[in-house]
Amino acid sequence: MFARRFKNRLIFQQKAGLRRNPPEIDKRDGKYLFINSKKVLNFASNDYLGLGVSEELKEKVADNFLKYGASSSSSRLVSGNYSIINRAEKKYASFFGYDDALFFPSGYQANLGIISTFFEKEDIIIFDKHIHASSIKGINLSGANFCGYNHNSMPHLKKRLEANKQKQVAVLTESLFSMDGDFLDVHSFGKLKKEYGFLSIVDEAHAFGAIGENGCGIARGAADIALGTFGKAFGLFGSFVLMPKGFKEYLFNFSSPLIYSTTLPEAHAASAIDLLEIISRSKEKRKHLRKVSRIMKESLKRKGFRVTGDAHVLALEIGKEARAAEVSQSLLKKNIFVPPVRYPTVPIGRAILRISMTALHTEKDVMSFIDLLPAP
Repeated sequence: MFARRFKNRLIFQQKAGLRRNPPEIDKRDGKYLFINSKKVLNFASNDYLGLGVSEELKEKVADNFLKYGASSSSSRLVSGNYSIINRAEKKYASFFGYDDALFFPSGYQANLGIISTFFEKEDIIIFDKHIHASSIKGINLSGANFCGYNHNSMPHLKKRLEANKQKQVAVLTESLFSMDGDFLDVHSFGKLKKEYGFLSIVDEAHAFGAIGENGCGIARGAADIALGTFGKAFGLFGSFVLMPKGFKEYLFNFSSPLIYSTTLPEAHAASAIDLLEIISRSKEKRKHLRKVSRIMKESLKRKGFRVTGDAHVLALEIGKEARAAEVSQSLLKKNIFVPPVRYPTVPIGRAILRISMTALHTEKDVMSFIDLLPAP
């Protein structure tokens, strides 16, 4: 009975052009992937600074795991509250300019953990309609009342705030949106925060490390709480939440995703500390990333494509789901890897190719992509 239901739904996904069937990847080699023993240029990686394949970070991480071992072997609240983890969290809070920080095993778990814990019935959550699925899941679990505002529309956000100005309100958004690739209007958002006094949570997962002075993102002046991830520009795994004083203790006592999960190992915390020093001296990588990202966007527009994105995440608009899959497959046959992004990640009929630029890419790589991309 269950098997029949699953089979029928997969058939429906196939007919709708929505079935996911990711290729098996043999290995990664810098900016390349090997798929079925074929070397392909990767435009789908979130390793924005190329640190995930850097020899320096590999050696530091290996040394840390040799020193500390492979697992914390406990949840944080039982026997996993190691001093080096607390030390690393304090360094992250200081580096990014917040009072405190807390590490989570993943960005999804972090958003789930903080949103479902901090908010409850009678609270109002107002969110950008293009925030990450993990934030939406956290909102649903919180039990709070909620409403969305049009993507990156500060006038619409103001309208929502005005309608709820007598209530306890939180606003959720991103600083660099993961699919659209556009920046939050931090100045206007900050003005609204000052006027209405809401609690702000800004997901900076795609900005931290790659954007801003020393890779510190763009939203510090407007964010009470910020989420970062180690799995993108930092080239590692896991995530961190930056927050005001007192919020960490609240999570320790009431956040189920934190309380009932094995904490990240000590070696991870040691590696996270090493990363702060590496990120601090990655100015040239960030500069190159901006350059190749700009060249890619401008080149796509010159060729007649519709593309959005203010930085290293570019959304190449395709439209129909089946067409997006066809274009992706066509590029893969020509040794370019960029998978389609379809519903429910983006609205139905608004499929895109999400192009992730990294500091490993060159202008020559961009021209290869442009030359091999089917005409719009």
